[in-house]
Amino acid sequence: MQRRVLIVEDEILVALDLEWRLNDMGAEVVAIAADRKDALAYAEKVDLALVDVNLRDGATGPDIGRELASRYGVAVVFVTANPAQIGSGLDGAIGVMTKPFTCKSLGAMMDYVDQRTEARGEHPPVFH
Repeated sequence: MQRRVLIVEDEILVALDLEWRLNDMGAEVVAIAADRKDALAYAEKVDLALVDVNLRDGATGPDIGRELASRYGVAVVFVTANPAQIGSGLDGAIGVMTKPFTCKSLGAMMDYVDQRTEARGEHPPVFH
């Protein structure tokens, strides 16, 4: 299954690296968004969102992730350099990927997403 992915990341080099790697894995990156407004504009066009916690408009990642998951049914994986910010989990998240990420961690995360299609509220796994 080809995933349609939204990258919600305000650091353009990180976003472009993710885009390149995801495309190489066969995913379709629909858009890169740096804030809430742009992210929600693409919500109906994607089935997976990789969401940074701290964005151009502040620490809005958790709220964006919750809305993408609950309102639009998007699978959400948080991408952060500080997974401690996630704590015991965030509503709507099916996983957390730490920065800096590797091809191996990104591949493991994509395999996990392919096996799981909905958030169940338990503590999301962390991919290193």
